[in-house]
Amino acid sequence: MTTRRKTSCNDEALCAFIAAKAEIDTMLERLTALSADHFEFDPEAINWGAVGSLNSVAADLRKITDFLFGEGEHAA
Repeated sequence: MTTRRKTSCNDEALCAFIAAKAEIDTMLERLTALSADHFEFDPEAINWGAVGSLNSVAADLRKITDFLFGEGEHAA
């Protein structure tokens, strides 16, 4: 009779971590490319709506970076 080794919880967690990291890396690559293209805004047509949209995105990213770097409301 062959005994199968159970996958440890740590192995499963590591696989899930790597998958989540790959997803984040893909999102970051897409954001970097979009930023290089000025988020597809025409510089000649920038208005306060575009500024508000970009500030909203910046606020969301700030929440993420504050969490990851222990800054802002997440500061120790």
